[in-house]
Amino acid sequence: MLISLKLYLITALTFLILLFNGLTTCAQKKSAKAGAWGDQLNGTFKNPILNADYSDPDVIRVGDSFYMVCSDFHFMGMPVLISKDLVNWSIVGRVYDRLDIDDKYNTMDKYGSGSWAPSIRYHNGKFYVYFCTPDEGLYMSTATDPAGKWAPLHEVKRTGGWEDPCPFWDSDGQAYLGHSKLGAGPIIMHKMTTDGKQLLDEGTTVYEGPTSEGTKIYKRNGYYYIIIPEGGVGIGYETALRSKNIYGPYERKIVLEQGKTGINGPHQGGLVELRSGESWFIHFQGVGALGRVCHLEPVKWVDDWPLMGIDNDKNGVGEPVSIYPKPNTGKQAIISAPQTSDEFNSNKLGLQWQWNHNPVNNKWSVNHPKGFLSLSAMKAGDNKHAKNTITQKLMGKSGKITTLLKLDEMAVGQKAGLCLLGGNIQEIGLIKTDSTVNIYADNNGKITMGAIIKQNHVYLRVILDLYTKHTFLQYSTDGKVFTRLGDECSLSDYNYWKAVRPGLFSYNTVRDLGNAKFDWFHYEYDGPNGEL
Repeated sequence: MLISLKLYLITALTFLILLFNGLTTCAQKKSAKAGAWGDQLNGTFKNPILNADYSDPDVIRVGDSFYMVCSDFHFMGMPVLISKDLVNWSIVGRVYDRLDIDDKYNTMDKYGSGSWAPSIRYHNGKFYVYFCTPDEGLYMSTATDPAGKWAPLHEVKRTGGWEDPCPFWDSDGQAYLGHSKLGAGPIIMHKMTTDGKQLLDEGTTVYEGPTSEGTKIYKRNGYYYIIIPEGGVGIGYETALRSKNIYGPYERKIVLEQGKTGINGPHQGGLVELRSGESWFIHFQGVGALGRVCHLEPVKWVDDWPLMGIDNDKNGVGEPVSIYPKPNTGKQAIISAPQTSDEFNSNKLGLQWQWNHNPVNNKWSVNHPKGFLSLSAMKAGDNKHAKNTITQKLMGKSGKITTLLKLDEMAVGQKAGLCLLGGNIQEIGLIKTDSTVNIYADNNGKITMGAIIKQNHVYLRVILDLYTKHTFLQYSTDGKVFTRLGDECSLSDYNYWKAVRPGLFSYNTVRDLGNAKFDWFHYEYDGPNGEL
């Protein structure tokens, strides 16, 4: 009888586990929602896979996981993303939190500087990330776990005028580093110590071409490949160089172009091979206010050349795909996109948030009080020069961003609220005077005053529609009825090499004083599980 009871319990437990797994799977399928881009939930994806400003992407595969980094210029710092299928991505780590290489990163004077196009590689159990800043030099960091702690940035070389570095460890153990120069070219190759921390020579020019940059180095079937973008951000194309010697001479072939598609300048990114034998390429497309978004292209090797995309006109050069079957990874990935919304209930700031220039860490908190993001106001004449603006990336072409701001600790002269930060700056927020707290909208310098707020909180909202270019600012006192304030917003297409960004701000035009407390930040958008 005891054996029968055990068998019964085991059978019942197995049934419950299967039932739970089935319900979980059904719940995931029910909750998953296809968007205007990314995973379409039918075995295909729709480009862009990341309709957000993940500019200058590079990608690698380690085991069954893919990792990606991108340039983020004056925003702190560089995110590390993970995927199981090259389509669905989330943020798992950050290479650095600040750049202590020039005091101008503290004084808000480094717009367009900071981290330019990076490379990520995996060698001997370590992840390596390299990038250049245009004025200061070449930097690298390592980690054994990309979601964990990265080593402090190491300055490989103090120099201005370099860009787009890529390390490479050959089969004989010799390490190299390739890079370009500002102005896009030439491509220069250096020998490097095996730990990747020191260059061993002044470098050898291995290629000169039309606006050649974005160096990525690979080795396959006895060939050294340098995969580079050429022709410029807006109208460029992807070029493959190959040679039996890393120093050349290199043969050249254009392998991806716009062709008759609507994808302008399809270039600069990372090439990756799957366990299944498939090859894929992730690259960016410049689309104005939304920045440089990420596309995924199949790669077919033809006579040892990587043909990217689909050769629609049979000219031997690939063109970007729109909707295409997902990569064969052998894994069922969870539908996802990089994090956006935040309840501020964690004792750490979410990885989606990036400070504009270096943070002032004693001027913000997610623990005092608990459950809020508290931003202390420092003196600044405007948002461009404010040291406590925190941002994240726009997601997709349409969205609704809402936050709840509490004003009980605001001080005279303080402004706080929700903004769009770029070449143009828009704010919807509160301003405190000697006698009142007013709602206001600032549309790139044109200020519209709203109602006097007599309660201790207000809801702020931005409605975004980049399809029709209708973007406007709203507020509410009850979270139900929202009132539009000010004119429609004109979002800039040039934003110091980045996209327009939503952000939370707090600054004081008179002195360092006052706190803004944000209860939550909700972002609905048109992508996978974006709720819009």
